[in-house]
Amino acid sequence: MSVMLIPSTPELCILKALWRQAPLSAREIHAAVEEDLAWSFSSTRKTVERMMEKQMLAQHVRHGVQVYEALLDKVETLAAYARDFGSRIMELDTPLPVNMFAGSKLVDAGELAQLEQMLSDWPDEEDAK
Repeated sequence: MSVMLIPSTPELCILKALWRQAPLSAREIHAAVEEDLAWSFSSTRKTVERMMEKQMLAQHVRHGVQVYEALLDKVETLAAYARDFGSRIMELDTPLPVNMFAGSKLVDAGELAQLEQMLSDWPDEEDAK
């Protein structure tokens, strides 16, 4: 597995909006993130453009409107965050327990099981680098 890009906080906010409902126009993305990010539409638009350059988002035209979808897989991205937090922040040599994600509104039971598998494979993947 290649090294996973860790999105910034605003990028993650946009990804979460798109994981919940996609495709979305730039205006719809802005409406979804405006309260959390407290910034202007132009800031949302610029972040979306940068995310496309980083290949985090795809752009399509639907019914004459530019719409966006996440290219980053939700579970893989969350696993990368968990690995980064566990190793870099907490200095753990073992994966974080998956029960710390229980009750999350972001993942369903199937995604939680997938996340658990990715986290349990973590030391092997890190050794392979």
